[in-house]
Amino acid sequence: MASSFTGKIIPQLQFALSTMSPPVGGMFSEFTKLCKGLAAILVGGHIVVQLLPSSVTYLALIPARTIPFGWNLITAGYIEQSVLGVVVSTLGLLFLGKLLEPIWGSKEFLKFIFVINFLTSFCVFLTAIAFYYITRQETYLYMPLSGFHGVLAGFLVGIKQIVPDQELSPLKIKAKWLPSLMLLFSIAMSFYIPELATYLPTLIFGTYTGWIYLKYLQRKPEAKHLGDPNEDFAFSTFFPQFLRPFVDPIASKFHQMLCGTSEAPVDVQDYTLEGSQLLGSDPIEASRRREKGARALEERLAAAVKNSEEPHTNGADTV
Repeated sequence: MASSFTGKIIPQLQFALSTMSPPVGGMFSEFTKLCKGLAAILVGGHIVVQLLPSSVTYLALIPARTIPFGWNLITAGYIEQSVLGVVVSTLGLLFLGKLLEPIWGSKEFLKFIFVINFLTSFCVFLTAIAFYYITRQETYLYMPLSGFHGVLAGFLVGIKQIVPDQELSPLKIKAKWLPSLMLLFSIAMSFYIPELATYLPTLIFGTYTGWIYLKYLQRKPEAKHLGDPNEDFAFSTFFPQFLRPFVDPIASKFHQMLCGTSEAPVDVQDYTLEGSQLLGSDPIEASRRREKGARALEERLAAAVKNSEEPHTNGADTV
């Protein structure tokens, strides 16, 4: 069943990926209204901080000023202080959003951005406070931190979840390694370009909170449970195979702490049979659920592809 589902879903996703490079004249008409609206916010935020540099104090995340300026935990994610940052964030939002929004739906897509942006900023805030108490360097308290790159890191986790085995030509890299390679590259470059180190906490927490949300919190209309119980989306899959035996025990401890059976939400009870058997103990039931989820996802992808083809068809009819 998995191979059959993959054979159907990959061509549709390849079509979606191929439409990401349309002629320049109609490029922006190919993106969703939500993505274009969010891109306008990123560009507008950059223009504001360039015209009014003092606004960075109120909009960016400055740990020493987060109390009482608590709103910067939200606004910081939409403020790009550099031209390169706003270009990368805008293009990343438009192209990755074009792939993810039709699958998740506009409401869930917007919710993902808001939640990951807030959680990432909050984790960066706590990290800066911790580094200050460890080093006693006030730089950690007063350095303005902002940017959309935490959400972009979360988007890569979404790509990893949806098409983990899809190869990205010409690099021949599977999509499931995109978040890990991005973090590895960012860490390596920070040794040569120290300024890049300021982006690392946001990238790391954006990736981790993106996985937490998709793994445990995302609500899917076609399923009765929260998150993604698939073992192929476990935390250890971010690491090479030889490291997983060391990562799995640690990850399982955190899983028990955060998602113990006594704390499982009602929606997750659908994974149990009479309150005693865990997911996977009934292969027939598990297979039925996978097939149901696969059909629902396939229908949503087919609808997204059809919507992408309609403008072209209408244009041909008019001619």
